[in-house]
Amino acid sequence: MNYLATVLMLAIATALINNMVFHFFVGCCPFIGVSRKLDMAFGMGAAVTFVVSIAALLSWTFTYFILAPGAPLTTWLWRLLRPGSTAVVDLSILNYLVYIFVIAWAVQLVEMYVRKFFPALYKAFGVFLPLITTNCVILFTCLEIMKHVGPVPGSVPDPWGLDKALIYALFAGIGFLLAIVIMAGLREELEHCDVPASLRGPGITLVIAGILALAFLGFTGMDSSLARRLVPTAAPAAAPSAASAERPS
Repeated sequence: MNYLATVLMLAIATALINNMVFHFFVGCCPFIGVSRKLDMAFGMGAAVTFVVSIAALLSWTFTYFILAPGAPLTTWLWRLLRPGSTAVVDLSILNYLVYIFVIAWAVQLVEMYVRKFFPALYKAFGVFLPLITTNCVILFTCLEIMKHVGPVPGSVPDPWGLDKALIYALFAGIGFLLAIVIMAGLREELEHCDVPASLRGPGITLVIAGILALAFLGFTGMDSSLARRLVPTAAPAAAPSAASAERPS
């Protein structure tokens, strides 16, 4: 039950409380540029969710086995080349470079799939689909996962396995999907409203985004409340009964 509660709290905190758009303010370019129509927004959110999941899988694997300090594959190779060496190999300086290549490969995979099976959606995306490569949500998620990857025990305070990394990435994408779909629904309704000329376009979009960010603050504390329900604290010790009390001699 503790593992289930931990996973559930991580999912809720990632998608709602620490939403990528409304809490960290990353991914704002596609959030504003592709939220004009509901179908395009849903397609973009689904594509980002898929890409960030693939990127998290690959980035965790590369970080754990190759890039992190004391990574097993790198350590084995170093000791094979230099027998008797006890140096800790650290290739974490290459994290950014490796993550960018991983994200670019995943985006290329999604682009080929969408172009082959959903040509209408591919045409609707236009230039925004290749721009997923530069979506801050994906790189930000990989960098957050990097903070919790450490093959050496005690190297990071809260080590994540591949399961938690994938859950974090999946619900980071779901949180982005939720944000962009909500915004697209509101912007479609705005077409029937009398918006002042000075606020039309990105202006009113940013105003609504600020209001939504304030609304999502209402989810703060949900994870701790849920934790108290899923993992109840131990019952207090019962007071000694009168019968067990010490009798005077």
